[in-house]
Amino acid sequence: MSSEIVIRGARENNLRNVTLRIPKYKLVVLTGPSGSGKSTLAMDTLQRECQRQYMESMGMTSDTIAKPKVDAIIGLSPSISVGQHVTNRNPRSTVGTITDIHTYLRVIYEKLGERPCPNCGKRFVPGPDGEAAGPGDGEDGEDMQPAVKCPHCGVGMERLTRRYFSYNTPEGACEECGGLGHTVTLNMEAVFDEEKSLRNGCVTIWYDVIAKYNLPILKAAGEHYGFTFDADLPLKEYGAVQRDLLYYGVESEAFSSHFPDVKLPKSVGGGKFEGVVTGIWRRYKEKGGESGESALFLEETCAVCHGARLKESVRQVTVGGAAISDISSWALQDALGWLQRLMGELQPEAREMVGSLLHDLTVRTERIVAVGLGYLSLSRQTVSLSGGEAQRLRLASILGSGLTGVLYILDEPTAGLHPRDTAGLIGVLKQLRDLGNTVLVIEHDVEMMQAADHVIDMGPGAGSFGGRVVGEGTLAELMDTPDSVTGAFLRESSGMTADLSRQRRPGNGRFLNVHDAYERNLKHIDVSFPLGCLTALTGVSGSGKSTLLFDLVAAGGRDEQQRRGCRSITGFGGIGGIVTVDQSPIGRMSRSNVATYTDVFTAMRSLYAGLPEAKRAGLTAKHFSFNTPGGRCEHCQGLSVVPMDMFFLPGLEVRCPVCRGKRFKEEVLRVTCNGYSISDLLNMTVQESLPLLQGRIKMDGQIALLTEVGLGYLHWGQSVRTLSGGEGQRIRLAKELGGKTKRHTLYLLDEPSTGLHPRDTRQLLVLLNKLVDAGNTVIVVEHNLDMIRECDWVVDIGPEAGDKGGEVVAAGTPETVAAAAASHTGRFLKKALAAPY
Repeated sequence: MSSEIVIRGARENNLRNVTLRIPKYKLVVLTGPSGSGKSTLAMDTLQRECQRQYMESMGMTSDTIAKPKVDAIIGLSPSISVGQHVTNRNPRSTVGTITDIHTYLRVIYEKLGERPCPNCGKRFVPGPDGEAAGPGDGEDGEDMQPAVKCPHCGVGMERLTRRYFSYNTPEGACEECGGLGHTVTLNMEAVFDEEKSLRNGCVTIWYDVIAKYNLPILKAAGEHYGFTFDADLPLKEYGAVQRDLLYYGVESEAFSSHFPDVKLPKSVGGGKFEGVVTGIWRRYKEKGGESGESALFLEETCAVCHGARLKESVRQVTVGGAAISDISSWALQDALGWLQRLMGELQPEAREMVGSLLHDLTVRTERIVAVGLGYLSLSRQTVSLSGGEAQRLRLASILGSGLTGVLYILDEPTAGLHPRDTAGLIGVLKQLRDLGNTVLVIEHDVEMMQAADHVIDMGPGAGSFGGRVVGEGTLAELMDTPDSVTGAFLRESSGMTADLSRQRRPGNGRFLNVHDAYERNLKHIDVSFPLGCLTALTGVSGSGKSTLLFDLVAAGGRDEQQRRGCRSITGFGGIGGIVTVDQSPIGRMSRSNVATYTDVFTAMRSLYAGLPEAKRAGLTAKHFSFNTPGGRCEHCQGLSVVPMDMFFLPGLEVRCPVCRGKRFKEEVLRVTCNGYSISDLLNMTVQESLPLLQGRIKMDGQIALLTEVGLGYLHWGQSVRTLSGGEGQRIRLAKELGGKTKRHTLYLLDEPSTGLHPRDTRQLLVLLNKLVDAGNTVIVVEHNLDMIRECDWVVDIGPEAGDKGGEVVAAGTPETVAAAAASHTGRFLKKALAAPY
């Protein structure tokens, strides 16, 4: 059996004929500057070739499935990649459901649940002897409604099977909210402006073309029913009949109630008008809450189940003194304590029934806590998880599979993790290794590199300036390697002394003040952020940082009516605008790429359409768009790939066989600028395109900003769906900075250093400092100590996660926080401040 994976002549993307030996059954870290070729080597070469070979072994070959550009890979193992993308956006998907912990709990509550008798009120545990025989169609073949009797009074009642303990089944879900835990209402004030008329925009979601289409229909409807519908009258002066028509349409019960004897036509005035409110609700339901108008809806905790999602009869059942809805709302580290106590208290009969199940559940929960996610609750929706959280959850689940001989490829698993919790994650990765697996981690974290058996350093730069192995070995050996970028950075840091004369900005004398914040786990805290400073909001994962900054400060700045979870927020008077840049996906459409998202593609198309060759061929800017018919390849509709059904495996996207991945028709590809077609340009990195585009388009500043925030390695045609949370955040930041304003702007950033090599973090700091020096305020949620120590002010939230967090542990300069004995961040920051700058 081979003890290493041998790669020969890898040339995918920017890789420069890389030949490399990766030791098997080791923890290997792949590091280097952002865009140096790490992901290309790990994902686009190793992972893709493994998938291709697996498909070949299954007899599923195809000429359109591209083999990575590599001469040979010897000793390749079956591989599993664990990325940072959250794929399940179903609001019913929670931490409990995707980890199967909730499924285990339902069985335990079915077997051991203690419930009250509706007749005498005494609590009892329905035993298996109380079941009545009879046919059923329940889960796992169980009876749906077998009878049980209360031993105290003999009253029979329905036995609660495991289906009743699920909020995703009709038997268990709260009837008011359908098991979601909240109800949704339409914010009418966000849809309608009472002061304006229809012609002047009282319906806020209508574009001009929509208004022009609907106004004649509404006017014709009024004439048909004998009333006046005035499009120039302010909405506040409308009567009930006009409002019901506008809100609910001609076919609604609300409108028809005004005309009980009139048969309503399906259309009037040559068109059908369903009503503004009716249409919004229809689209919301059709899209499962993911419509573009979802921001118009307000969520309120269900008044019946109070967010527990389950029926009252189910919530009354307890095990170990707690209902299943209680366990779901607890932090996992608290749920783990409950499981451990329950295991110790099991009676022999109960141990026989659920002992092994309870043991497996305890181990599963311990693994999640070990990767630093003990602050999550089982009821936490997966759509709200960061990329790093989703990746570590999957990693914890993988540990329970017991697989050996597998190549695991992980993309920055420390993303979003406080330095305190990194050791736990490293322990989990070592467990995977010790099971007989190879663990390959793309990572920039120094502690992770120190723990690795082998480190591979890519570089020396990004894009065409990278793609080489510049060093490998242990971290100590890298520091002795002359060409190693990472080694040079660490060597420089270790050989210098700290500069203790750093000047902190005092701010402009004004503050943004949050008063009595109580949202989620925040403990009625008061927090002040100095304006005109670079401020870091720190604390362990789950301590309440994002809740404070994005749920309160960002929302409060947009709309006072949306300000919830605190008594008040003062100080917005000195702020001209707010730019919020978090790590949520920047796009879900496969057509959205780096060029289109940054609006640079419009300038690119105009450049090519203006070339003499394009004019002679009669080609306009429209022909150089892959989003509209005309010049694009219609087989793939300009996407360069076509979907391939893999039957029982996840589907794949393969290169279009007609255009060979070039997106456009031949007549469009014949038009070149300095020898490059529009397809060639889309395949270039941002940095590679600078010589071609500089001075030719008006987007020079935008392109320079992308490079300045460390994204020069991205390809223009790269789908935004493939970007990590950190990359998506920095591309949004560059886009926002492209439209500079003279007003004092508040920038709220969520871990902007995610995915950055320490060398690139310094470059990002230069950009953020420029923003502050220009008179703006920047607040970053951060775990990166290199970022935190450079800030003017630090607010540390904690001391722990979940219910044990939500307090202000320390606030002040980095030196002040470093001296705070209760601050976990301070303990690590003290060491960072002693290091060189």
